[in-house]
Amino acid sequence: MSDTDFLADQFEQHRAHLRAVSYRMLGSLSEADDAVQEAWLRLSRSDAEEIENLDGWLTTVVARVCLNMLRARKTRGEEALDELRLPDPVVERIDGGHPEHEALLADSVGLALLVVLEQLSPAERLAFVLHDMFAVPFDDIAEMLERSPEATRQLASRARRRVQGTTLDTPADGARQREVAEAFLSASREGDFERLVSVLHPDVLLRADTGAGRLLLTVGAEKVAGQAILFRSTAPETDTTELVLVNGTPGLMQIRGGRPFSVVAFTVAGDHIVQMDIIADPERLAGLGVS
Repeated sequence: MSDTDFLADQFEQHRAHLRAVSYRMLGSLSEADDAVQEAWLRLSRSDAEEIENLDGWLTTVVARVCLNMLRARKTRGEEALDELRLPDPVVERIDGGHPEHEALLADSVGLALLVVLEQLSPAERLAFVLHDMFAVPFDDIAEMLERSPEATRQLASRARRRVQGTTLDTPADGARQREVAEAFLSASREGDFERLVSVLHPDVLLRADTGAGRLLLTVGAEKVAGQAILFRSTAPETDTTELVLVNGTPGLMQIRGGRPFSVVAFTVAGDHIVQMDIIADPERLAGLGVS
């Protein structure tokens, strides 16, 4: 085996971890892959014999690449665009996961959490993701941010408060989430308004990413139920909707013409859906590798 082949083999052993870091940092599957590829390019141009801790070195490189990408979004004035775009979902069959997805979604990184991470500053997001999700020491993160360890702790603490203030402390267990998702699907198929309202929290929040920078917000069980019935009644009869896993939790995928047309992620607490996040941009879904 040549030195290049050996180095490539070593890198592949870390790819899943690096992609998981990048996905949490960027909320975009394609950008996460770009960041991982950039880490490989930098490794291939480096003197590998001088790298004592390859895992730490690669994590640092990919984190810095992601940080630069997040900062570039701000520089280009894309703050408004970021707010009008939901993170990329990871969609898979309900009856079996994919090994790459298992690494990508470890620690229950649901779509709702990624939405919250989108609202953090680049430095806050880096500090929170690396420390709270991957146990990277603050001293190492401080070097990446060119700040003191204490300032880095404060960034992570501020991010943690924002995350805890907007995510559920006690989400429903997996079995209950599936029951609620199936109840919503059944009621929407039958056009049963009352049943839909009963499965939704009175203050349920619906976010629909329709593409082209349009993020539509709807609040309230009756309004969301009404939209679900309207959407179902206007869809072609050839459309099908099936239960899938969206970022590891039960959700829905609508199929039109043999291709994904929309994906719905549910956030369930107790017996009710408290949040729905919908990706309804077929072109974007086509780029996610969903089948």
